[in-house]
Amino acid sequence: MAKTKTAFFCSNCGYESPKWLGKCPSCNEWNTFVEEVIDRGSDKTSVWKNYNKSSSEKENRIVSLGEINVHEEKRILTKDAEINRVLGGGIVHGSIVLVAGEPGIGKSTLFLQTGLQLNQLTTLYVSGEESEQQIKMRAARLGIQNENFYLLTETSTQIIFKEIKKLKPQLVIVDSVQTLHSEIIDASPGSISQIRECAAEFQRFAKETDTPVFLIGHITKDGNIAGPKILEHMVDTVLQFEGDRHYTYRILRTLKNRFGSTAELGIYEMSNEGMRAVNNPSEILISQKEDNLSGSAIAASMEGMRPLLIEVQALVTQSVYGTPQRTVSGFDLRRLQLLLAVLEKRGGFLFGMKDVFINIAGGLKVEDPSIDLAIIAALLSSYEDIPLPQQICFAGEVGLNGEIRAVNRIEQRIAEAEKLGFEKIIVSRYNKKGFNAQHFKIEIISLGKVEELYKYLF
Repeated sequence: MAKTKTAFFCSNCGYESPKWLGKCPSCNEWNTFVEEVIDRGSDKTSVWKNYNKSSSEKENRIVSLGEINVHEEKRILTKDAEINRVLGGGIVHGSIVLVAGEPGIGKSTLFLQTGLQLNQLTTLYVSGEESEQQIKMRAARLGIQNENFYLLTETSTQIIFKEIKKLKPQLVIVDSVQTLHSEIIDASPGSISQIRECAAEFQRFAKETDTPVFLIGHITKDGNIAGPKILEHMVDTVLQFEGDRHYTYRILRTLKNRFGSTAELGIYEMSNEGMRAVNNPSEILISQKEDNLSGSAIAASMEGMRPLLIEVQALVTQSVYGTPQRTVSGFDLRRLQLLLAVLEKRGGFLFGMKDVFINIAGGLKVEDPSIDLAIIAALLSSYEDIPLPQQICFAGEVGLNGEIRAVNRIEQRIAEAEKLGFEKIIVSRYNKKGFNAQHFKIEIISLGKVEELYKYLF
């Protein structure tokens, strides 16, 4: 075998050097050089040619666009409706999916559970982080039996592919890609060159054998997926698994999908028996309380393509210290300051000497601007110490001039509010063209200014 050729590249600007340098001559950054393989020197013939003997060998040649026959991708439907949704309708054969999230958020549990539920497929679960006994204990806790589910605790890609050749699995789950190492590269697992090479080997395996592969990945302290950015370009789908570890709810969000929409998301509840798919999250995110208290409002929000009704809680108190506090949980602090300025300027409410606290119930982090109206209603309710009617919800964005602006997908929001038994929904006057009020039984109230909202409620 010929000798493997490597070079060093600056991970910041891409400057190439034949040896490692402490400081990059191009961008002057320190400790940014990483080793990359530029020529393996080995035979590049595919090792997967005889893996699937039934499939005809593909011939690469130039074809006209009109000659290509378009057919719908064959998909594997899992027993988890949330995973089917975020993947665009199921697992596509030959696809490679990257799943990333915080440590301890439940990535391994979710995909161990998914693999165990697929009784009709031969599934191989490759773990580089846990022992066989640990995985067996977790599987026993999930309480799912599957004779076609196999384990391999290994980090060397050469050994993994030898075992894959023997078993010929129909689905491969790798936990995690940062623990793998290839003997081709003399670098530690988790380094940029190792992650890129290992992901490339699994990508070639997935495409040439038509076998779907799930790669579970880590994220950095900044929230980005650990490893080179090319890792996200190489895979077909990127899923982000997020949520607060102190709460039971988790969100599986699509960041990239070559086979479906990126606007979908799945919601799970963490339990002792694993991840439970939440089919109607709005009922859970609205607290069922008997006492009608001030400072609580219901917002008709959207998470991707899915309507969600969430409870917004506000507390306005007299400030004891010289500087009033502004504390938020699950909401943007700068957005809150903007809304308080609008209320002071357009409504004459003196929040300058008040402490303001905002909380989104359920531990969710909401970026949808349509909850502005619910935030303002909750703030005014706490300011006046008057409870809002329980059977009313809000959907509207608030502008700097105090106007209530239109929001998208208003029909879906209204339908969700009606389904959950709300009697009234307050929307923007400029949303009138977006829906037909006669299609809904719920009373739709259209307002144009924040002052009109105060007059209507109080």
